[in-house]
Amino acid sequence: MEKTSVEHVDSTKLSVSSEPESGIDLEYEKKLIRKVDLRLLPILGALYSVALIDRTNMSNAAIAGMTVDLELYVGDRYSIALLIFFIPYFIFELPSNIVLRKVGAAVWLSGIVLAWGSVMIGMGFVKDWKLLVVCRAILGFFEAGFFPACVYLVSCWYVRYEVQKRMAAFYLVSVLVGGFSSILAYGLMQLEGTHGIRGWSWIFIIEGVITCALAVIAFVTIIDFPDKVLSKRNGAFLTASDVEIIKARIDRDRSDSAPDPLTWAKTGRVLMDPKIWAFSLLFMSSTVPAYAFSYFLPIILQGMGYSKGMAQILSAPPFVFAVISGMAFAFLGDRIRMRAPIIAGQSLLCIIGLALTGYGGSNAVRYFGTFLGIAGAQGNVPAVLSYQSNNIRMNSRRSVASALQVGFGAIGGIMASTIFRQKDFPYYRVGILTTIGTQLLILSLTGVLTLHFRRMNKKQQRGEAVIEGHETFTYTY
Repeated sequence: MEKTSVEHVDSTKLSVSSEPESGIDLEYEKKLIRKVDLRLLPILGALYSVALIDRTNMSNAAIAGMTVDLELYVGDRYSIALLIFFIPYFIFELPSNIVLRKVGAAVWLSGIVLAWGSVMIGMGFVKDWKLLVVCRAILGFFEAGFFPACVYLVSCWYVRYEVQKRMAAFYLVSVLVGGFSSILAYGLMQLEGTHGIRGWSWIFIIEGVITCALAVIAFVTIIDFPDKVLSKRNGAFLTASDVEIIKARIDRDRSDSAPDPLTWAKTGRVLMDPKIWAFSLLFMSSTVPAYAFSYFLPIILQGMGYSKGMAQILSAPPFVFAVISGMAFAFLGDRIRMRAPIIAGQSLLCIIGLALTGYGGSNAVRYFGTFLGIAGAQGNVPAVLSYQSNNIRMNSRRSVASALQVGFGAIGGIMASTIFRQKDFPYYRVGILTTIGTQLLILSLTGVLTLHFRRMNKKQQRGEAVIEGHETFTYTY
């Protein structure tokens, strides 16, 4: 908390909208936000869909012949190829968010999408597992800037209790598309031998081409931050009055519509805030099962005795269920204006699913467990992102905090890549138990944060504390 910078406002309570007597047309506000939704969320969802597919299609390629061709069955080569992605992904997320503000959302996001799409195409032509590792590292470098930028951008357009639905919308749509990527991969496998190219190579090549095509569309559709949108070609759908209404909504909610420059001193203060690290650990713990299922579900299903093709097809339905479950939890969270109970509930769902997947007495029970496990894991990703977004103020803090939080997701990816060991096939019980441990960490951290936030809110109400540098701001728990 920055005690040296306290804002004084006339209102006694922050709210998400003006009262009718204030002269604001609330119906027009709703229409305006829907207009922003349509311009911002579909393209981000489409781009993040290909991002997830491009980083997690290794399992599809593995069972399509890549494991044998590149000798990934030797030692831990497959796990090394998976985890190397996350090292540059973690390192370059904060620098990317800084560049985002300077370059502009459309140019920056479309540029890095085009770059990683090109890398994906190149992966289709590798002949050695070491070259695959190099390509995965480059892929991680370019993808590093995308997700934290999306989180930062979305959080700057909406008030706090609109955020989880929007986070869930663009993220879970991408999860749904990513779930069906297994079926797409099965179709691409049928190109085996076409022009002398293996089926697994076609998976990388075609999906890379799709990514590059979406990058071009993104360049002409992505909108910038509210304070910059009118100066960009892609912001022509809004008027100056529209932008002022959006800024006014944000200021009524948390008083941070105006961008504040990011300095090293501000970065240091953000990094000294314990709750930012707690949010990051929460996100890390939510991504471990999310990545684990994405990387290993087809392999787990193959271990149940299903053919390569059937393993690809059966990988899709659990992700469909995850989208339905995640959106339901997101709407509930925004309606009751709470985050911790939503996160805790989905963690418990994930624990049950993981236990059934690892220890179920039949393949049917184990497969049912994947539905619950994936639903709990994927639903908690937007929930945890919204939890942090609701409890910080100012653009500079959001820039640093979102990059750090998503960066810890890379640590979750590294964990998922290494704890599911080849020697534990087909049950992967060491990985299952470790992942359950991350869900217990989520339950513990949400409990501690809830107690802290409630105590601070009571102190704020008594006039004994100022939260996030604003005299009327309160925590969401």
